[in-house]
Amino acid sequence: MKDANISDTSPVYYQDAGTLAALIRTRQLSSREVVQAHLDRIAAVNPPINAVVTLMAEDALKGADIADKAVADGAALGPLHGVPYSIKDSLDTAGVLTQRGSKLFAGNIPDTDATAVARFKAAGGIPLMKSNLPEFSFWTESDNLVTGRTNNPWNLERTPGGSSGGESAALAAGMSPIGIGSDVMISLRGPAAFTGIAALKATHGRVPYTGHYPRVLSHWWHVGAMARTVGDVAVGHAILKGPDGIDGYAIHARDAEPDSGRLAGQPIRVGWVSDTAFGPVDPEITAAVIAAAAQLANLGCEVEEVTLPYIGNAFGALATLVYGEIVPSIKVLAAGRESELHAVGAGAIALSDPSFVDFAAAHAEAETLRSAFAGFFQKYDVLLTPVNPMTATPHGAKEVAVNGVTVPWTHVMAATAPFNLTGLPALSVPYGFSSENLPIGIQLVAKWLDEATILRLGAMLERRGGLGDRRPIS
Repeated sequence: MKDANISDTSPVYYQDAGTLAALIRTRQLSSREVVQAHLDRIAAVNPPINAVVTLMAEDALKGADIADKAVADGAALGPLHGVPYSIKDSLDTAGVLTQRGSKLFAGNIPDTDATAVARFKAAGGIPLMKSNLPEFSFWTESDNLVTGRTNNPWNLERTPGGSSGGESAALAAGMSPIGIGSDVMISLRGPAAFTGIAALKATHGRVPYTGHYPRVLSHWWHVGAMARTVGDVAVGHAILKGPDGIDGYAIHARDAEPDSGRLAGQPIRVGWVSDTAFGPVDPEITAAVIAAAAQLANLGCEVEEVTLPYIGNAFGALATLVYGEIVPSIKVLAAGRESELHAVGAGAIALSDPSFVDFAAAHAEAETLRSAFAGFFQKYDVLLTPVNPMTATPHGAKEVAVNGVTVPWTHVMAATAPFNLTGLPALSVPYGFSSENLPIGIQLVAKWLDEATILRLGAMLERRGGLGDRRPIS
């Protein structure tokens, strides 16, 4: 936890969650002051960004007063005590609208919290807002017919990504210090890179999926922490991880660790790759990956450029599996209400179900990729890659020019989908800035259950490529 004697002169709404918790605990700030500062920030900057879909202002202020009384009474305090947090609207919140970006769920109010939401509450966090997303969390742009489109705070003409785009935009703009998002192909890491924040997609099953929609995709989806710093993401991950006795994939003990395969004192072995595995990639992003590799070498890691043993058609395989599993349920859900679907949902139900042969081939592709990475991580501890092959794209772009090559919008998932298909932990680290003044992120991937290594390295690398202390919308 951060030391309370800070020298950072940033406004309250740009302080780290860990710092805020320390200031509240030592009575240098009250929780009410912190919550009110974020409510004021939301009022000032959310209108052009449109990241907030449900604001819990009254309840948050009441929660802040309770938190301040606990401090005064000398009660035991959790790691997020008195700190507000935000929640992607795909996660259930008891007694609070959870509309999942779809008219089919307009007015939906769950009875219980998602496990991740409940764990942040139990850590002393105060729910502040629900954030925007695409319909069913199923697109790389956060736009829907219920709550509209979210804009990137660095450039309102660009997308903050999806599906956790409302969450990433809110965090980047200082509307929340820490939040909870989710990821099935890109949806934590991609939006984080587009907006200059950090996000962790942990090992599949590390964080319970309980209370997230769509439930049918629990085999592929990941819930995770998002924040402006890797340190805060680490705090969030420590709170979220561990079985809940409900999610059958969340079976790893909270303290489960991998067999490192390293001898005591042996340097961390890092392999890096960009265009040759995920190309085309924007040259400025590849340059960021190369610069980060050099910095890791200077920090004492053994670093080399690598050729991945196998990458295959990870996105295609994952798309077949994900759409093959969810589309039948959406068709049932939308029966008779098809006209209420956004283009995302309408496009999904227009798809033909994959054949058994195609579905089986996609599963075989996943197993081949898992085996390939199991071998890779026998030799290396960490893989360094781009997050997105390009910086934040214009709204609604169906094609994008990347390094002189025109690619479809789905290319944004080239370097993220493989790690959903394999369930490997992957961290999006805010690193640098492009010549267009848009954030550049880098991705660190580790073997299963080794989030600790990439969180440690990510904290050493964040903002070392020129991102610095720049802030988006004033």
